[in-house]
Amino acid sequence: MTLFNITASAMALALMAPMAVAETWTLNGDMSNIAFGSVKNEYNGEVHHFSTLSGSVDAQGQVVVSVPLASVETMIDIRNERMRELVFKNSPTATVSATVDMVALDKLGVGESMVAETEGTLSLLGQEVALYSDLFVIRVGEDKVMVTTDGMLMLATDELGVDAAIDQLQDIAVLDSITRVSPVTVRLVFDSDTPDS
Repeated sequence: MTLFNITASAMALALMAPMAVAETWTLNGDMSNIAFGSVKNEYNGEVHHFSTLSGSVDAQGQVVVSVPLASVETMIDIRNERMRELVFKNSPTATVSATVDMVALDKLGVGESMVAETEGTLSLLGQEVALYSDLFVIRVGEDKVMVTTDGMLMLATDELGVDAAIDQLQDIAVLDSITRVSPVTVRLVFDSDTPDS
């Protein structure tokens, strides 16, 4: 449902890592996570996520994060299929792009953190949506940076024009309601590709 937005926001966050010391940085998919919540029939809340993420930041601070939409995990197989087919329309990926101020971010020493305002663009289903979020950035090692949402993102389905698809999911599952706003949390970890620099 609002998962995409989720995705996207999440990645844009990653952009905030201090990357000036190394020429390039690569997203550590095993340590990263983008999760989103949904509520059906007013009181039944659930948490979902994307099991696969990839991304990188180049020496100029250009960030690109890709989310394979087929990796959506709602913990129910048939619901995963419906999400892929009805909501994502079998689109392969959602992409988030942004530019990082590496000069400011590179000032962080190991163990130091900061909260940074970030904006980026989410490309999904042929549309581009502007993303804005406050991100908590911490340098956990000389060659590793972690970026998380500073609080929680609230993303609406109408931003990407998928309300009709959510209506379909609701009818198929015979539900009284599915929320049209999802809370999203993000944890993105980037590793330096040039640790000796």
